[in-house]
Amino acid sequence: MNRRKLLQTSAAFGLVSAVTSLEGFTLLAKAGAAKTAADTDSTPEAPRTNALVPPAHGAINVAFPISEGAVIIDFCGPWEVFQDAAPLGGAAGFQLYTVAETLQPITASGGMKIVPQYTFESAPSPKVIVIPAQQSNDAMLQWIRKSTRTTDLTMSVCTGAFVLAATGLLSGKSATTFHAAYADFAAQFPDIHLKRGARFVEDGNLASAGGLSSGIDLAFRVIERYYGREAAERTAYNIEYQGKGWMNAGSNEIYAKPSTTSAHGQPLCPVCGMDADRTISSVYKGTTYYFCMQPHKHLFDTTPEKFANPS
Repeated sequence: MNRRKLLQTSAAFGLVSAVTSLEGFTLLAKAGAAKTAADTDSTPEAPRTNALVPPAHGAINVAFPISEGAVIIDFCGPWEVFQDAAPLGGAAGFQLYTVAETLQPITASGGMKIVPQYTFESAPSPKVIVIPAQQSNDAMLQWIRKSTRTTDLTMSVCTGAFVLAATGLLSGKSATTFHAAYADFAAQFPDIHLKRGARFVEDGNLASAGGLSSGIDLAFRVIERYYGREAAERTAYNIEYQGKGWMNAGSNEIYAKPSTTSAHGQPLCPVCGMDADRTISSVYKGTTYYFCMQPHKHLFDTTPEKFANPS
């Protein structure tokens, strides 16, 4: 998917479509905004994961909350992986369904129309939740908060991390997101330990994947945690998936350090990493920074240290 369109349409909290002022930026920060732990990629100790134990009988309910702008690969990638899961011993695997505020069709990325199967009021209780990049609303946030009390795992994909973070559930925990959204995420949620260069991050009953295809690997990782390495490998073999990112949470390290110029020499916006407009600039500590749009210049000017030194 086009990176600019993804940033503009899918991250309802903090990216271009939502944060165009310091007021909006501040309102979404958590009470612990004064903390600076998220300014680095290290935490006092490694995040701990909970055990994922398949039920003795029946399938594992996996809910996909969706709304306008939901990015197809973010939820259809994991959907296909879970659908084709090949646990050993005749286990039932996963039962998948979409859930939304209403049953009215939503328009996902690329114009695909999807009719949700359940509303937040009528949906079965999930054991796994998959949150794609998308717009969001209070009903979705409330449902995620409530449902996560009893989920085995609630996971975000790409800038779906902004939705999960907005629920408050990630406060004090570790997470990752789409590489072009690192700076926005760190600035908005300083009480979350942002892991740049992670393919996925697991912390308790929460998990987050990097951008787009990273969600596929996190889904394989979930199968492994429920049913073991052999079941995940068998699933990958059956669907001819040769990626190995699900075996290595740190395999997005290529994105850990941001570039300042593109392959063709164009300066990159320090907020989102996209090609910058040379007519939009700011000077910080003797260095000139260029931006793709005025709202990102405004974010930079507000807290330049967060964007000029993304450790």
